[in-house]
Amino acid sequence: MVVQVANSIYETQTTEIAKHLLDATRQKRSFFAQMRDHIRWDDKLLAWAMSNPGLRVQLFRFIDALPALGSKTEVARHLQEYLGDESVELPAALKNLLNFANPDSMPGQLAASTVSTAVETLANKYIAGATIKQAIKTIERLRKDKMAFTLDLLGEAVITEAEAQSYLERYLDLMEQLTQEAKNWSTVSEIDQADGEELSRVQVSVKLTAFYSQFDPLDPEGSKKQVCDRIRILLRRAKELGAAVHFDMEQYVYKDMTLGILKELLMEDEFRDRTDLGITLQAYLQDSKRDLKDIITWAKERGNPLTVRLVKGAYWDQETIKSLQNHWQQPVYNQKSATDANFEEMTQLLLENHQYLYAAIGSHNVRSQAKAIAIAEQLNIPRRNFEMQVLYGMGDQLAKALVQRGHRVRVYAPYGELLPGMAYLIRRLLENTANSSFLRQSLEERPVEELIAPPVVDEEPVGAGFTDNVIAKTDNLTKPAPSPIPHPQFPNAPDTDYAQAEAREKAQNALETVRQQLGKTYYPFINGDYQPTTETVDSVNPANPSEIIGKVGLLSIEQAETALNAAKAAFPGWRRTPVKQRADILRQAAKLMEGRREELSAWICLEVGKALREADAEVSEAIDFCRYYGDEMERLEGGYIYDVAGETNRYVYQPRGIAVVISPWNFPLAIATGMTVAALVAGNCTLLKPAETSSVIAAKLAEILVAAGIPQGVFQYVPGKGSQVGAYMVKHPDTHLIAFTGSQEVGCRIYADAAIVQPGQTHLKRVIAEMGGKNAIIVDESADLDQAVAGVVKSAFGYSGQKCSACSRVIVLDPIHDTVVERLIEATRSLNIGAAELASTQVGPVIDDTARNRIQDYIEKGRQEAEIAVECEVPETGYFVSPTIFTNVSPDAKIAQEEIFGPVVAVIRVKDFQDALAVANGTKYALTGGLYSRTPSHIDQASTEFEVGNLYINRTITGAIVSRQPFGGFKLSGVGSKAGGPDYLLQFLEPRTITENIQRQGFAPIEGVD
Repeated sequence: MVVQVANSIYETQTTEIAKHLLDATRQKRSFFAQMRDHIRWDDKLLAWAMSNPGLRVQLFRFIDALPALGSKTEVARHLQEYLGDESVELPAALKNLLNFANPDSMPGQLAASTVSTAVETLANKYIAGATIKQAIKTIERLRKDKMAFTLDLLGEAVITEAEAQSYLERYLDLMEQLTQEAKNWSTVSEIDQADGEELSRVQVSVKLTAFYSQFDPLDPEGSKKQVCDRIRILLRRAKELGAAVHFDMEQYVYKDMTLGILKELLMEDEFRDRTDLGITLQAYLQDSKRDLKDIITWAKERGNPLTVRLVKGAYWDQETIKSLQNHWQQPVYNQKSATDANFEEMTQLLLENHQYLYAAIGSHNVRSQAKAIAIAEQLNIPRRNFEMQVLYGMGDQLAKALVQRGHRVRVYAPYGELLPGMAYLIRRLLENTANSSFLRQSLEERPVEELIAPPVVDEEPVGAGFTDNVIAKTDNLTKPAPSPIPHPQFPNAPDTDYAQAEAREKAQNALETVRQQLGKTYYPFINGDYQPTTETVDSVNPANPSEIIGKVGLLSIEQAETALNAAKAAFPGWRRTPVKQRADILRQAAKLMEGRREELSAWICLEVGKALREADAEVSEAIDFCRYYGDEMERLEGGYIYDVAGETNRYVYQPRGIAVVISPWNFPLAIATGMTVAALVAGNCTLLKPAETSSVIAAKLAEILVAAGIPQGVFQYVPGKGSQVGAYMVKHPDTHLIAFTGSQEVGCRIYADAAIVQPGQTHLKRVIAEMGGKNAIIVDESADLDQAVAGVVKSAFGYSGQKCSACSRVIVLDPIHDTVVERLIEATRSLNIGAAELASTQVGPVIDDTARNRIQDYIEKGRQEAEIAVECEVPETGYFVSPTIFTNVSPDAKIAQEEIFGPVVAVIRVKDFQDALAVANGTKYALTGGLYSRTPSHIDQASTEFEVGNLYINRTITGAIVSRQPFGGFKLSGVGSKAGGPDYLLQFLEPRTITENIQRQGFAPIEGVD
């Protein structure tokens, strides 16, 4: 079904105005101007990008990396790496330019200079200047053309509180300089006055997230306080200077919080009468019209109008990809025409409420602007209440045509250095070269009737398909990759989206509910019954050790023997249970977990001190393990057929027997679930012995598995001391396999003990052990440092570094070492440290007093081996350790070689990338590793030479997702196949080959022969 959007009241006038504007923007250009465009490399690059999608991807990736490249030789080398591959079809002129043997040769230097200059020229088209002095010249030129401005300060991503404070101070300085300069500007009545009112000559646009480095929807109150403290300073100074302030809208995750903060702040007595302020709405969001209606209601209550800047939206690719990766509902319209239609509807709604809200219509689409003009003229809207806006360098001819019609036009003009402005530039290039772009279609001389027709919207499911401007390819395009084995995409459980107020409320309610259940006793579950014990241990909240989460009954040796005998008795029946029935029990367990998601997250948060967002992700992982291993066992059930004429050959699997699962405290639900359900669905009877400090959560898992229908004796919950009960079960002759996650010391002991054949034992035991790592992230000179610093901090200090995948070494190439360290220190100082249940917390406690003492011992060793760069204050109550960074660390130092399992990071300086790989590989571990780089050859080399089980490129190194990133390492990081991957269940199974001679007296059917 196709829906054509039009409005008979305004449509005729819209069409007439659009034709006039389009004609004005298509004025004939001089022969010399056309010749100049034909010669200029910046125009050539854009033309090539529009005509060649493959080149476009690589070209924009090169442009993204360009500002980080420190020499012409590096520029030339990257040019060849990005554009020189055979898979990229190059225009003849570009092919000739890249035809050099060495990057440091004269032709290489010429190519670097030519392309660098072209990109700089491109940047200058869209960025008003690198300095305030240059920006003022641009502003004065705009004013000469009767155009107003709003200035946006480009900058690095704000990831530290020092950067947030600097952002405020730079805007205060910017307003000071602009208003001082404005005193010298002659009055331009078209933009400085309206309906007898003097308008602010200076306007700045700001982003709320830049006022607080830890801006987070999960912590709306804490974020609001920090942001508002700085915004009030800005608004007060703006009033004193006579400057207007407009608030930009950013990614969808921040939308509701941004609107909530501004609506509350601008109702304060001090700001309620201000009419020189504005907010932004993005029409590509499906709920944007609802937001506009809410703002109209709010504005009526406020009593004084402010401006709503209506734009289409600039983060379509990012929003779409994020929603697909997280399995969340797509917030943006999938069709460009749907956005255009919504934009027109919102324009009409906004203008029809002009007495409550001023309208700023931001678009380069001639029809969109024409529709706004038609409505404004029909309603006779006062000039003060209505203006048109364009981006600097885009729609210049449209802006001039609008001025000629007598409308107030404001140009959104970003200024700043090229490096921090690169993200902005790439967005503009994407917009200009996308097939759906009005500017591109206009340049292609599409028919007038097509360009100004009402938007046509095809009805389709949300999220079905992509527009052509999604770049979802790898950086590593320098070599053709072998074709991967096709595998259907597994539908992972979506994490909770805490940008939704309802989700935050459920989480808080669950914490309150769980707190009312603290202090209960949890006994072992043996052969279908809970069995009392003579000894119990308290499991406590590591953020507040006086708070007892639960009392756990510790299994005795005698009870362990009973449990093993029960498993042995149950095994024959369980192994014969159909695979589908076993898999369905796992799916039911997953369903029960999803229903108890908030409760389980709360238990994790309180018992092991894991912050709420990470606890929620762990619940998702546990759900995924249940569903994925159920699917996998059904896939393996059929085995393989290798028949030949006269003979059948079957390769099938059978369960091993009794499995002992020894799970860790750091992922008390996810890892315990993964190892347990893998053993169960494979047909093994399973005993789960959790870590003592997380036995309450394991008890909750036991409740879920029993409720899902696991038969008596097949699964048993056996909490106890690892050194006693754990060791007993590992050595027991009836144990067939041990699945363990924990320290290298314990894992190696289990491996050794399991290798000893006990009296009466008739098999060799299988050991699956994941034993940690000394994980490194390499940051090279081409890296996006905003991304790298934020990724290192999250990888190192998330859950206080208590993940086997956590980053504990940062290997930084010499040219950028000092810059990275400086930002890393400030980003770490900006983290909030506190109890895990607090919404503001990024770094919680470590698990217990033993862990705290061990980590602090390593910090003391570090003081002797290196220089301590940062320590932070921590709460006095609880097992807290400061996030700690050491610099000038030798690759052979203890803090660079031994697993600390806490929030301690060693920064190691290296001279080049080869040295970086050697240092990264120079430990006995090989679990996870990371690389931040925009150099294709470095990415390619790391992919083959970085010795880790999980390599992450340009992202954090924690948070592996089932099926998507199967997890596990080698060397002394463990033994066995990757959890959450297609080989994992094979470890819990014995393969068998069954061959039958089907000939009878020399006769057997032969396929295909009558």
